[in-house]
Amino acid sequence: MKERLGGAVNQLPLFLGLVLLWAALWGRFSWLNLVTGAVFAAIVSVVFYLPAVQLSGRVNLWRSAWLFGKLLWDIGRASVNVAWLAVGPGYTPTNAIIAVHLRTRSDLILTWTAVATSIVPGSIVVDIERVDSTLFLHVINMHDTSETDRFRASVLATERRIVMAFGSHEDVERVSRVQNEEERLGITPGEPPEYTNGAPS
Repeated sequence: MKERLGGAVNQLPLFLGLVLLWAALWGRFSWLNLVTGAVFAAIVSVVFYLPAVQLSGRVNLWRSAWLFGKLLWDIGRASVNVAWLAVGPGYTPTNAIIAVHLRTRSDLILTWTAVATSIVPGSIVVDIERVDSTLFLHVINMHDTSETDRFRASVLATERRIVMAFGSHEDVERVSRVQNEEERLGITPGEPPEYTNGAPS
């Protein structure tokens, strides 16, 4: 009974999101739209059932403000850089597909990191390996391994900010532990395990 109640609580934000989306599509909020939205949300939840998303139940307001502030800064800075590449003289395309091995194993953190990385101009997630939490991204203007390493580090920094803002205590502990282990073993952060020796899982 307790597990079913917990699953219903976890599904509630998604259910309310569907109701609000339905009302937004109609362009106005009325009792009729909210009721029909609830009916359709219930149908969608039953017909297209997905496992409940496990929310951490933890929100750090200061870390959240830093996360969104840094994200807006990254979007603005990257927009200027991409615009200059588009209009600047002598640009030679040097794009790359980069695999970034995340430190957490949370599907929610994996999804948020993928979204936060993709909305920054210059990179887009093209594939996700859910089993070992690896993102594959198409990135523009990559010239050498030092730049790809810096890009991996930026994705891991985004992941860490998300974990510190919204992640569970287990996520916070794992990110710190794996980061310390990488530094101790001299492993390049973010490289998938098959490219490194003895990388933490």
